[in-house]
Parts: sequence; C-alpha cells; structure tokens
Amino acid sequence: MGIASGLLGVGGGFLMVPLQYFLLSSVGVNPDLALRISFGTSLAIIIPTAISGAYIHHKKLNNIIKPGILLGIFGMFGGVLGGIISSYIPGDILTTIFGIFIIFAAVFILFANDYSQKFKKIKISNKVGAIFGLFIGFLSGLLGIGGGIFVIPLLVVLLNYSMREAIGISTIVISLTAIGGMLSYVLTGWGVSTIPFSFGYINLVNLCVIAIFSILFANIGAKLVYKIPEHRLKQFFALVMVYIGIKILGLDLISFILGWFNI
Repeated sequence: MGIASGLLGVGGGFLMVPLQYFLLSSVGVNPDLALRISFGTSLAIIIPTAISGAYIHHKKLNNIIKPGILLGIFGMFGGVLGGIISSYIPGDILTTIFGIFIIFAAVFILFANDYSQKFKKIKISNKVGAIFGLFIGFLSGLLGIGGGIFVIPLLVVLLNYSMREAIGISTIVISLTAIGGMLSYVLTGWGVSTIPFSFGYINLVNLCVIAIFSILFANIGAKLVYKIPEHRLKQFFALVMVYIGIKILGLDLISFILGWFNI
C-alpha cells in the first residue's frame, strides 16, 4: 500500500481497509467492529504515508502545495463530520457505499482522456476549495480512506489537471483529510470495547507494523510516477480500483474464474 500511495496518490486505504477487515474477521472479531477498526486504523496510517510521498512530489512539481493545502484544510472538517456519521450507519451499508464509489471513481478516471486537454485548467480558488474539500473530506471520514480516489478524478476530469499533478496534490490533501477522519474514529470509539492495544477505533499494533513499511515504500512509489507514461498511470489506477471495488462488494472475480475451471 506504500507503493500504491506514492504511485497513485490514493493513500492506500483502498488496500488497507479490506485487507485489515478480512484479517480481523478471520480471527473472530465481530464484522461490524472489524470494519470500524479497519477504517480508523487505515486513516491513521495514511497520514505519515502520504506525507512521505508528498515530499517527493513537491521536489518534482512546483504548483501542488497551495491547492493541496486548500482542499486538505476544508477536507479536515468534512472528515470529522463523515467519521461521526459513519458510526451510526450499519457496516454492510458502508461496505456497499465504499465499493460503489471506488468503481465510480475508476470509470471516471479512465474516461479522462485527451478531450480534457482542450479546456483550460481551473484554478482552485477559496470557493472551489471549500466546496470540493468538504465533499472529499466527508467521503474520507465516512469510508475510512484518505480521499485520493475522489481527489484525482475531480482534478483530472473536472478541473483539467495532469495525472501527475493530480497525484501530487492528492498526497497533500489526503495527509490532511485523514487527520480529521482519524480524530472522529478516536472519539466515536472512545469507551467502546474493541480489541487489545487500541485507541478508540485505532489499533496501535496494526498502525505501527504497517506504517514502518508504508512510509518507506510510499517514497519509492512517488519516484516511479515520473518514470511511467501518464496514460499507463490512468489505466493502472482504474484497473486496481475496479478490482478492489468489486471485491469489497463481495464479488471476487479471481475466485470465480478459478472455481469455474475447478482449480
């Protein structure tokens, strides 16, 4: 997920949430509790991981700091609201929303082709930053992700930024929006009987073990962005998102294909 964070600017939550959820569920943790711990812990890990990738992107691009901070600051407020609301929504509804939004974002980015280059890039003003930042942050807190899967389609398809610029800005945004979402999971999970070594819905064991490696590999992933053709980045982004979206909805295509051939 560290490489995915730096390479795709998505924080890695789309990998961390389902993988932690499957792990916790398999060892007997209540599925609803496992999902909330996965969301909260994922947001906590995203913060240092995204900062690691953002450092590399800032060295390569000179126009990502201001729009990233603007979207990120408003996103923090939206993240708190989304995280609080998520604690009152059944887990199965959250997983459905999560899967649908991932697939939606993948389709969006895949169709962001050359036609978008015919239009002028739209600057992220205070008003634009407030509207989209709050929306991105709300989805981040609600679904336990850094918001990158929404930031990138927004920047590429609607505001006509290049894929590399969108990835760089996204790493800044998600490092900020994840803070608001993480705090909400600490507050809503405070006093709840979870699993050992947890701080609210944040599991400190998962946080430490995963972050050690994700921070290092986010740095490597960010460097790969400038060695891969931009259209390949879009295709890879869409492919990964579609697969994870389908899997979180409970449809594992690989298992289905293997079962069809009796493998």
